[in-house]
Amino acid sequence: MQLKNKFDKGEFAVLAEMDPPKGVDTANMTANALRVKGEVDAFVVPEMGNAVMRMSSLGGAMILQAQGLETVLQLNCRDRNRIALQADLLAANGCGITNVMAVTGEDPSFGDHHQARSVYDIDLLELLGGMQSLQQGKDMAGIELQGAPVFLVGANTKAGTEGISAELELEALYKKADAGAEFFITPPLFDLAAIHKFVKRIDRPHIKIIPTVLLLKSLGMARYMARNMKHVYIPDDLIARIQKAPDKVRECLRIAAETVGTLKAEGFSGVLLATIGWEHKLADILERI
Repeated sequence: MQLKNKFDKGEFAVLAEMDPPKGVDTANMTANALRVKGEVDAFVVPEMGNAVMRMSSLGGAMILQAQGLETVLQLNCRDRNRIALQADLLAANGCGITNVMAVTGEDPSFGDHHQARSVYDIDLLELLGGMQSLQQGKDMAGIELQGAPVFLVGANTKAGTEGISAELELEALYKKADAGAEFFITPPLFDLAAIHKFVKRIDRPHIKIIPTVLLLKSLGMARYMARNMKHVYIPDDLIARIQKAPDKVRECLRIAAETVGTLKAEGFSGVLLATIGWEHKLADILERI
């Protein structure tokens, strides 16, 4: 439980997103994770992000755990009812997975199976409450378990998102914390000022805020996100910096590394590195920190 130990000691934790494959060939996923073993404290395994069908988070996490790599299992409310969600949580803990993260899950219209039907038997707060119930030795129906799991529980937060009320988001964060969440992962952050005021208002010392540092792959990607992704703010001077760079990929790697360094210096609990398909570049980022 390296991640929990780092949080408990107040040390900076490095997480990295590691998508399972759309298929059964896990060679690249495993190789990319092993390449940064010892530098990444835990790998967050998304549960079919953007509603794109691929290997489950549980399957991907189990494969990485078998390689001696700590993982964060992601579970969403979209795809399974409360029975299946609890069953997966018990299976995960029985396989040594102790870190879990609850998310709502994007609507299937965003993904590649538009005819799929969402489940949403329970909402995010109910899922978090169910995790707490399991840890107390009972399922969501109140029936006693033969051995209770122990989890480090996380959730997401929209902190730093443009157009979101800081007061409402702070209220939502506290509700998740009261339901058992201990760490919170933000959307991609490119400007510390966007989240600084929000973090200053948090008056609970045990809440861990983990900003996401997204690796920009190109100038075009930066421009597209700035124009079309309203929840992500990319400063104009950062885009100009990439535009002027002779080697734009190298500059993007440098920006990601610098952002991690800044967040660490500012006292954040950790960071989530997201490379969306460029997991082979994780080592390059970490070398620059």
